[in-house]
Amino acid sequence: MKPISLGTSELKVTPICLGTMTFGEQVDEPTTHAILDRSLALGVDFLDTAEMYSVPTRAETYTLTETYIGNWLAANPSARQRLVIATKVAGPARVPWVRGGKTDLTGEDIIAACNASLKRLRTDVIDLYQIHWPVRHVPAFGLMYFDRAKDQPVTPILEQLQAMDQLVKAGKVRAIGLSNETPYGVHEFVRLAELHGLPRIATVQNPYCLVNRTVDNALDESLYRLNVSLLAYSPLGFGLLTGKYDESGTEPDKGPKGARISKFESVRQQRWGRPAALAAARRYNALARQHGLTPTQMALAFCYTRPIVASTIIGVTTVAQLEEDLEAWGTELSPELLKAIDDIRWELRDPAV
Repeated sequence: MKPISLGTSELKVTPICLGTMTFGEQVDEPTTHAILDRSLALGVDFLDTAEMYSVPTRAETYTLTETYIGNWLAANPSARQRLVIATKVAGPARVPWVRGGKTDLTGEDIIAACNASLKRLRTDVIDLYQIHWPVRHVPAFGLMYFDRAKDQPVTPILEQLQAMDQLVKAGKVRAIGLSNETPYGVHEFVRLAELHGLPRIATVQNPYCLVNRTVDNALDESLYRLNVSLLAYSPLGFGLLTGKYDESGTEPDKGPKGARISKFESVRQQRWGRPAALAAARRYNALARQHGLTPTQMALAFCYTRPIVASTIIGVTTVAQLEEDLEAWGTELSPELLKAIDDIRWELRDPAV
């Protein structure tokens, strides 16, 4: 895999990134270390985590993923020099155990969260520090529309950028990014950074997969014209696009035992658990098989080969899953197959928005 640059930053990473949100909930610490060992051995040098992980988030496991990674780094000190490590500060008020359920994210909050992540990760610098979701109200995490009634006064973007600037100048952060952002947010972060001489965002981490291509509805142009790199998360649609739910009945909760959507009710209540998302995934999975591919191969190859995607974040629970996802690299999708994919999207749109 040829390294790619992230936005206008100096960071260069592999086009596949190891996501870690399963570490600490579905994946215990010994297995976490085994996955990290194997991922690095296979050449993946990009690692993404967050202070709120693992997922589904719970008070008992909040910050545990970073702790597991930090313990692995302490046991493998030479690995740090080979890795680009990204983490995220949680946005406001999705769970009560993050900053007491505070409905804002101030500059002071960002600096405090970064210092805590550095300590858990046992590192002196975070290569890419991201805001996990916007402080302002946005249509994300299953919401389809911007609701003016929910727009409240919050910490301005400029103050958040100024806090990031402090972290960069202190040598604690190399580059900054966003997650679950909108075209407006991307443009405003870039505009204010350029106007005030503050760090420019290098990346945006948003969902992107066959059942959720909302990035292609305008954000793609913003990222292209502003030279901001897309980090695509959930390329397998929380497992819907692996095919493991195809023979399980009509509802996501009837899937294989231990699978995320089957196991966690909180996940089923979100975008990935919608019956429409499962129905669309089954259409795509059947299409993959018709073209001699596994559903996983086609779904990952779609993300791996999209010009808008800089790096695809894969999440796994076993070493075997990691190897399967990496083996899909290099899979080519024919023009006929890509047209058939677009035909399904035209009919079903983005059911996991």
